[in-house]
Amino acid sequence: MVAKAAIPVFKLYGESLDWPTPDLLHSESIPARSRLHHWEIEPHRHADLCQLLFLYRGTAEVELEGQARTLREPALQVVPPLCVHGFRFSEDVDGYVVTLAAPLVALLHQQLGSAPAPLTQAGTWLAGADADYLYSLFSTLQAEYQTDQPGRDLQLRSIINLLVVWISRRHLQRQAGAQVPERGREQLRRFNQLVEHSFRQHPAVEDLAHQVGVSVTSLNTLCRELAGQSALQIIHQRLLLEAKRELIYTTLSINQLADSLGFADPAYFSRFFRRLTGLSPRAFRQREPNETGLTSAH
Repeated sequence: MVAKAAIPVFKLYGESLDWPTPDLLHSESIPARSRLHHWEIEPHRHADLCQLLFLYRGTAEVELEGQARTLREPALQVVPPLCVHGFRFSEDVDGYVVTLAAPLVALLHQQLGSAPAPLTQAGTWLAGADADYLYSLFSTLQAEYQTDQPGRDLQLRSIINLLVVWISRRHLQRQAGAQVPERGREQLRRFNQLVEHSFRQHPAVEDLAHQVGVSVTSLNTLCRELAGQSALQIIHQRLLLEAKRELIYTTLSINQLADSLGFADPAYFSRFFRRLTGLSPRAFRQREPNETGLTSAH
């Protein structure tokens, strides 16, 4: 899809097609419109309309402001007003496009209160486990849109409310996820400081988690995500590093070394060391220096 020199501004899908309904929304299936255009909607924009495109099956190449992305799994695409966009679909596509007029968008955002306004910016939201739930909402909205039953307007608004709440919550989750790494790095840094100060005392993970200000589960999740190890493994690796240093750079006996590292039983220290390295402390000490994995820089 290549944008033309002048991006057309459509009221809906064509320059001659005015807003086709007295409602503040319009709904149709993806095949109903794209089949007429050989499965491709060329780049264009809407002056005052927001679109929700839900892909349930098939593939969709989505172009937003010159950037293309191919969707191959259920997803909901938000296209805000004035965003240049185009689509290309596979012929087996299944899904819906709901177009919202500006007054309805404003009302929806007002109802969300202090939550982010999710319809003001482009966003691609993978449906995941909610694919069937979203499909039921869109298909129910489409069926209701085509009828003239009592309470139709209320039903349409109710379904749109559910969809916008779903998008808003995903938006909040994404924002929270973007904030976690920075906060997480600071918490991991604090944990590593505590380990460095106390590893010879073999601190309990529960005690360190309390000092960091997180639960044990959260601390382990954090350590695995950012360090690739559990909290206990980090403590053990620090002990192991110190044991290797002492074995290489000092003449302490195995008993003295075990005592200096907080092991009351030298035999337990030897089992600990062998479990993590495959060697006894004595065998490790007898290896050539360049085989130990440590250099004088340590």
